Amino acid sequence: MTMKRGIDIIFAMVVGLVALVPVFMSAILFLILYRETPFYVSVRAGKQERNFKIYKLKSMRQIFDESGEALPDHLRITGFGQFLRKYSIDELPQLWNILVGDMSLVGPRPLPVAYNSLYNQRQRKRLSVKPGLTGLAQVNGRNAISWEDKFELDAQYVERQSLKLDVSIIFQTIGKVLRGADISQENHVTIEIFQGNTE
Repeated sequence: MTMKRGIDIIFAMVVGLVALVPVFMSAILFLILYRETPFYVSVRAGKQERNFKIYKLKSMRQIFDESGEALPDHLRITGFGQFLRKYSIDELPQLWNILVGDMSLVGPRPLPVAYNSLYNQRQRKRLSVKPGLTGLAQVNGRNAISWEDKFELDAQYVERQSLKLDVSIIFQTIGKVLRGADISQENHVTIEIFQGNTE
């Protein structure tokens, strides 16, 4: 077992125990308020394109138009959901993904499988390591920066990864979360869908 994996397991177990209460209470509150399942499950691309299921607390309601299409994000997100996103409480269930080895504490954020075919050669570097709960892109703009900038930071993380860098990212993440910074892109509730590279 590598040191990185050992830290992942210890962190997920210790923080997971502390997080049980806010996760449980948030799930119950969402269920009471909106009468919907409080957990969101999505298939994401992991290391070497191995797919896995990611778990989050819901921040948006399941509301559809007359044709059965989901309404835009800004019409589905709840006030409670905005609070969960601001302080990254919605991401806490991913501690389970870390514990079972799908994710690491630090690495590129796991994204939809459909994005795999849209990356250029440099951007595909992000798929050579385990995705993370936080990463270099998350402490340098998070959702407030473009996809291209985010993927460049992911590639830089892969090239520079070290225990020292991981520790630095973890401490920077704590500050970002406490400030509720960079949770959305301009004119979007979170961030626009990646459509591929412009060049």
